[in-house]
Amino acid sequence: MVFNKYKPIFNSSFFLSIIFVAALFILIFISGVSYRYTTSLTDSSTLMVHSYKIRSELEQLVNYLKDAESGQRGYILTRDSLFLRPFLSVREKINKSFTTLKVLSKNNFQQQKNLDSLYTLINLRIAILYNTHDISNSGTFNQDRMVESQVRGEQKTTLVREQVNDMIDFELMYLKVHQGLFEHEISWSPLYTLLLLLFSLLVFIFAYFQINRDIKKLKNSNEELSIAYEAISHAEEIGEFSSWQWHLDSNEFKYSDNQYRLLGYEPRSFESSLHKFLEFVHPQDRHILLESVERIMNERVEPTTVFFRVLRKDGQLRYFKSIGKLFTDASLKKIIIGIHWDITEQHLNRISLEERNRELEQSNSELATFNHIASHDLQEPLRIIQTYISRISEKEVVNMSNTTIGYFGRIQASIERIRILINDLLLYSRTNRGERNFELVDLNNLLENAKAELVQTIEDKNAVIHADPLPQMNVIPFQIQQLFINLIGNSLKFCKAGRDPVIRITCDQLVHKNNKPDLVSTAKNYTRISIQDNGMGFDQQYAENIFILFHRLHLKNEYPGSGIGLSICKKIVKNHGGYISAQGIPEVGATFDVFLPN
Repeated sequence: MVFNKYKPIFNSSFFLSIIFVAALFILIFISGVSYRYTTSLTDSSTLMVHSYKIRSELEQLVNYLKDAESGQRGYILTRDSLFLRPFLSVREKINKSFTTLKVLSKNNFQQQKNLDSLYTLINLRIAILYNTHDISNSGTFNQDRMVESQVRGEQKTTLVREQVNDMIDFELMYLKVHQGLFEHEISWSPLYTLLLLLFSLLVFIFAYFQINRDIKKLKNSNEELSIAYEAISHAEEIGEFSSWQWHLDSNEFKYSDNQYRLLGYEPRSFESSLHKFLEFVHPQDRHILLESVERIMNERVEPTTVFFRVLRKDGQLRYFKSIGKLFTDASLKKIIIGIHWDITEQHLNRISLEERNRELEQSNSELATFNHIASHDLQEPLRIIQTYISRISEKEVVNMSNTTIGYFGRIQASIERIRILINDLLLYSRTNRGERNFELVDLNNLLENAKAELVQTIEDKNAVIHADPLPQMNVIPFQIQQLFINLIGNSLKFCKAGRDPVIRITCDQLVHKNNKPDLVSTAKNYTRISIQDNGMGFDQQYAENIFILFHRLHLKNEYPGSGIGLSICKKIVKNHGGYISAQGIPEVGATFDVFLPN
């Protein structure tokens, strides 16, 4: 009777609703568990990718630094400016990499702190690289300073490597902790595996649509990959380089298509192998390639660079540069990857440039010898002629006509012009090739020496010179003194008749933004020395021409001189990394501005 009482309950829609709600609850529960599991897995994967990005970026930092070091060493050894590209771009690359690392580790205070320490170490290393570069380019090369700088650089590189390793270890530890938490969360997954089977059909349906979508994505990715492969192949042809792989476990070689072209063959026209490639290497250079392979397999850290010659299919001799490195892939297989460059044109250009430099040095040496001999051999006959002309003029003057006396005067004037011309040419030559020993000197002393040199002319012309106090500067003393002599002498020479010469020498400081555009130095601050006179002046259209060798604005009979003085001034200022300009107003005067870097 009791059973009959409750029988309608089990047959009612209420019971069916309970079953539906229970089933729905179970579905929601399993969906929630699955979602939690998926979320944990996603978080773990994201963390792994994040950790890999940080480690990869840290390794890239070290690679940038090593590339810069290798490029600098290559430049010091070969003086080939191509090697300086990694060195010149290292700062930009490292700053970009640090920006990426800052973003990646923004939620990790310890890594942010480690990153600041690493940035300081790398800045110190780069500073040493620039110091080494400056030493190698300095006029007075110092081997001890170079060795000391390189040793300090290696020490800083070691510290950078240690700091990077510490950060990678910390990242791995951080990843390991989170991996442990993830494994703990999924340890009870078998409890609901059976329930998931009940919904496998739904999963299959979902998977079907997902697979279709993934296939479309894969197709798009393959198309993009094909385009990228074509772009790389085209870039290899343009850049005359090729890539290669050597899978050590299977002894399998893989060449890019351009590798065959560099050897004079069509792509895939012969089997790629080390033995086959050695057949193209010049017999005298094969040991270089074999030794480099051995170094790569033994060192396993830094890329190895070698240079060797190759005999193409058509018999052409080509020069190759090769860089290779050993690494282990995710399946623990060892692979050597590398790049070959055809550097024949660069090599031949470098040889040609070296030959031209040797010829130029020899030509300069011969020219210097010629100048020395010519100047002395010319001046001796001039002195003899001048002596005999003077004796004839003194003893025979009473027997000579006025015309003859005039002829002798012209001869003496011509001899004097030749003597001045020879002396000015020697001074110009000395300015061009003289030793440039810079010293910290007081420019006031050099100015006083110049005035003492011109004291007779200053007194004869009743000239007045007003000069502001001049600073102490690192200059070539005899050249700056000659600069003052030539500029003041120029003002005295071209003074206006009936007007006492007044020369004003002023000095002020300029910052970079006010510099002249033709300044050759990269200094930010300059000293401007202005020499202003009240003489003949000149038309401003000749402001550049007056610095040209032998260029004169007046006839040689009107004003004495060789036309070299201002050319010497321009050369002296250029030797100091500065610039000289002139402004003139006819019948009013001229101003010469000398800009010298501080």
